This record gives sequence, C-alpha cells and structure tokens, in this order.
Amino acid sequence: MRYGQASLFRYVFKSWRRRRSNTNLSGAGKRQQNAQTKRTDFVHEIYAFYRYLVRVYRLNFSGSLLALLLVGVPDGLTAQTVRNSSQRPPGFQLVDVTSAAKIQFEHVVSPEKKYLIESMSGGVLLLDYDQDGWLDIYFTNSPTVEGALRGEKARNALYHNNRDGTFTDVTEQAGVGYPCWAMGGAVADYNNDGWPDILITCEEGLVLYRNNGNGTFTDVTRQAHLTDRRWSTGAAFADYDGDGFADLMVSRYVEFDFKNLPKFGVGATCHYRGIPVQCGPRGMKGVGDSLYHNNGDGTFTDVSKSAGVDDASGYYGLGVLWSDFNDDGRPDLFIADDSTPNYLYRNDGNGHFTDVSFISGTAVSRDGGEMAGMGVAACDFNHSGRFSIYVTDFEDQSNTLYRNDGAMTFTEASYASGIGAATVPYLGWGTGCIDFDNDGWPDLFVVNGHVYPQVDALAAGAKYKERKLVFLNQGDGTFRDVSSLVGSAVTRAETSRGAAFGDLDNDGRIDVVVENIDGKPMVLHNEGSSGNHWITFQLSGNKSNRAALGARIRIIAGSLTQIDEVRSGGSYLSQNDLRIHFGLGSATKIDSVEIRWPSGTIDTLRNLAPDKFYAILEGKGLVDPQQVRPTTIKRAP
Repeated sequence: MRYGQASLFRYVFKSWRRRRSNTNLSGAGKRQQNAQTKRTDFVHEIYAFYRYLVRVYRLNFSGSLLALLLVGVPDGLTAQTVRNSSQRPPGFQLVDVTSAAKIQFEHVVSPEKKYLIESMSGGVLLLDYDQDGWLDIYFTNSPTVEGALRGEKARNALYHNNRDGTFTDVTEQAGVGYPCWAMGGAVADYNNDGWPDILITCEEGLVLYRNNGNGTFTDVTRQAHLTDRRWSTGAAFADYDGDGFADLMVSRYVEFDFKNLPKFGVGATCHYRGIPVQCGPRGMKGVGDSLYHNNGDGTFTDVSKSAGVDDASGYYGLGVLWSDFNDDGRPDLFIADDSTPNYLYRNDGNGHFTDVSFISGTAVSRDGGEMAGMGVAACDFNHSGRFSIYVTDFEDQSNTLYRNDGAMTFTEASYASGIGAATVPYLGWGTGCIDFDNDGWPDLFVVNGHVYPQVDALAAGAKYKERKLVFLNQGDGTFRDVSSLVGSAVTRAETSRGAAFGDLDNDGRIDVVVENIDGKPMVLHNEGSSGNHWITFQLSGNKSNRAALGARIRIIAGSLTQIDEVRSGGSYLSQNDLRIHFGLGSATKIDSVEIRWPSGTIDTLRNLAPDKFYAILEGKGLVDPQQVRPTTIKRAP
C-alpha cells in the first residue's frame, strides 16, 4: 500500500469510527454505552468502512489496502467473496404476483416513525382456515400513535385462496378485522378440533381467535385466560410437556405508555449517527416473556416462572422458535432478543427448562457482542441431522447462523457459511430456511428495511427501504448470494417486516408472502425451472396434538437424508405453512419416511412416489386427505 493511502485510511477510519461510537446510541443495535452495550466487532467496522468509502467517495484503493482490510476477517469471508462471485443462474425465479392475486391489503403508514411501536408491526400468517387443502393469508395491521390517540383502528385482513391464483377478502365474514394494535401472530389447533386457530400478538397483550369451522372465528381471549396486557411480539405453540395439547410461548418487548410518550429525538437513546430518531428500545424497561400451559379445556395457565422461562432480566424479546435441538423428543425453546442476549432453553422433560444460552454459544455473536435479533428460522442446512438456527439482525451486524454441533452446543458460522458479509449493510426481519429449487438443500431468504426513515438524510449507510436477500445452499455447508439473479421483485427496495413461506398454489414449489410496514404487501410466486422432484406431507395427530406440532420427519431418497419438524410461529412474528415440504433433487423414489410424533409414536413408510401431497394420520400411516380434515361444525359466533 502506498504511504498516502495508508495515512488516509488511518486518519479517516479513526475519525469515522469515533463519530459512529459517539452517535450510534438508539434503537436495535445502537451500542449505548451502559452495562448492556455490546462490544463492537472491529472487523465488521473495517468492512463497513470500506463499503462506505467505495460507495460514497468512489475511491479505488490499491489491492494492498484491500488485503489489509481482509487481515483478521473471520474465517470464510475471503472464500465467500470468491464463491458468491459466480453468476450461474439458480433454478428458480421469484415473481411478484400480488396484483394478479387480487390482494388489496395495505398496512397503515406512519411516515416519520416517531415512536418505536410504529416500526415493529407487520407479521403475516399462512393457514388453511377452512381446511380445503389450499393456503389462505392473514395480514396484521396497526395504526399510527396519533391515530390511536384519536380512537382510530387499523384493519387486519384475511384472504381466502380461490384455488386459481387469486384470493378473496373474507375479513368481515370471518370476524377477524380489528383484534388490537396487531404485531404478528401464530397458528395452532389449541382445542384439537381439527380447525386451525389464530393467535394475534398485540401492543395490549394477546387475542385468541377460535376457528368455528364454518368460516367464522370467535374472540375467546378472556375465556382462555390470556389476559396479560403487556406488549407482546413473537408467539409460537408447541406441546412442551407431551400431554397432547399445544402450549403457547409469547415473547414481550418493552413498557410503552401512550399517556407518557417519549419525546422524539430527545435523550441519549433517541439519536442515530447524529440525527434525531425514535427512542428505544434502549432506555426502556423490558417486560419479560410468558409461557402458557394448555389445560386441555380451552383455558391456559401462566407457568412462566415455574418453568424457568419468564425472562427475569427483561430482555427485548422478538422471534420465538420451538425446535428439538438435541433430538431427545422434547421441543426446546429459542428466543431472538433485540439488543440483548438471546435465550436458548433446554426442555428438561419435567415441566422445567434450563437456560443454556451462553454455554450453548447462541446468546451472543462469536466475538461476545449482543446482537439485535429480529426474525428466526431453523433447519438442517448441512444435513448433519441437527437443526441449526438462523437469526436476522441490525444494520452493520451480520445475520447470525448458529451451526448445531450436537449436545446443545453451537458454533457461529455466519462468515464461514458465506452469509456474513452480504448481510452487514442491511437491517433484517422476516426469514425462512426453505428449499426454493427442490434440490434437497434448504436455502435462506431474508426481508429487510430500516426502522428510521430519517436515515435517508445520511450520506452513508443503509437506506430506509431495502432489498431482499436470497442465499442458495451449495451443499457443502456454504451459501451463494443469488439475490440479483432470482427476479426484479427481490431487488426492489421496500420496508419489509414479516415473511411467511408455503406452497400457495400446490405446485410443489415454496412461495413467499412478504408484509411491508408501509403500504402494500408482496406475494412472490416461485417459478421453478430446475425439474427437481419434491414431496409434501400433511400430518394429523391422534394421541399427539391434532396439528402435529413438534412432529419430526426423516426421509431418505437416494443419497439424500433430510429432516424437518412441524412448527408454529417463526420468521418475524409470522406463520409458515404447517405442511412439511422436501425437495428431492433428481430422486424418483422416496426410500423411507420416519415420523416421530410428540407422543413418542413412530410411523414408518417406504417406497413413496415423488411430486405428490400425502396425508399421514398418527398410528395409521398414509390416509385419504379427508381423514385428516375435520367434519364441518357450526358454533354461534
């Protein structure tokens, strides 16, 4: 490196880093200098600074400077740059079909986002509410603070799948239009009647809609004893104690008082890079999490404290994920926390959980820093037979991939896997680990968007609207960034939050529904061209909970061995298709399928044909799809 370049780099970098350290004080990942502040990752700072120079000043430094920047970069960063430089087109395209699908929903827009609560909504749910075999869509909504103070409400929307690529708004008929200041939600059959119910998380607590089986829902929140009015964000159901009923975990965020609103841009935690922004979550009081045990009679009991998952530290909870990480037949619990350590709880099998967050390696980043966890997904990305964890984070933090090494131990593999550097410039939310091209290896999808509209006034750094990211699994423990190769809809900059994944048109390819916090959502149709095969399972519990939450499937098809689980919740405050989908690559036969049910029952199937949907009833194996669907019932709303 020439002396002039070295001097310029040292002088400008020190000044730039000092300025960021002194002003980056608010919001998720704002590095407030107090006991909870995370230690800044020096390597990420260098990388962000390099992008800043190239993007803003169009400087063309010599190769020796770039080499200097790469010294000390986490393992795999240099390799990932080479891997991701390939322009080989993937075997699918994601096409925006929102207008063709006749989706008219729009999320209420708060242009300035003066308050934290105006930036955090936007979960989207996929469910087959009428059990006709086709996925329907539920969008959540929330008003502005000023509107709420005037008594205004925001309309949520339920869209029925017409089976022809279009959807019909049935919100009024269903009775699910105005639950609350909605954040997101989750789906489960909490009363085991065969009809999927909807749980909405709200600024003012929870709303539970019981599916009446006739196209309508009834608000049974009070009857179910779900009356805690603390701000709820993430939610997911699972039968943690194996009694045959789905229990409920709810993450909660902060205390927010409409009668004592924080003043925009006033205070140490109300600035970002020198500009005034909304206050929080730093400086606000966290409110703890809630685990509700399903009593089997339509009611729930709060067992958070006795179970050891009440979050006494008051972290800022967002994404919730149930998964059997140690393969002992019991669902464990992961919570992505914003600007505070994540939680990983091991299910002890006696109604109690043990906090293994730090000893497992999932509480913080590889350098010991607290991250701004938003969305969360789990999958066996490397075919190890274990579920790893993927978490989306704030701008200037890479999204985090925790590789499951067995025995509840994890290694952060963000850079080694090839997804580290590409995610640093973005603020991530909804995410999924799904097989877009049906090659048998799950890929990654992330939606992005800033919390501060004011960042558009800054000369450098992320902008308010951001593109989406798609990473193609290479089958060797690494991913390739194909975001620019899978369609213009992915590169379109938007302010996205929730993302849900499922096969909307039953063509054997996974589609995506994205909810944007400002205006219209996006429905992305997967137009695959790879010619790979697939298989999809709909499970129904008998002794286990009816929706089969927590059931684990292991399939062998030729040289591919894959696993997955039936999960409620996930992504960012969203719900994916409860059916289990596997890509099969070129395999023309599924040699074996093993289903381990939450009850402990194991069903085994052999020699199944690909490219089909199969219905499986616990203890009986393959059945006609009508046998896993409920009979129509009618209740008074």
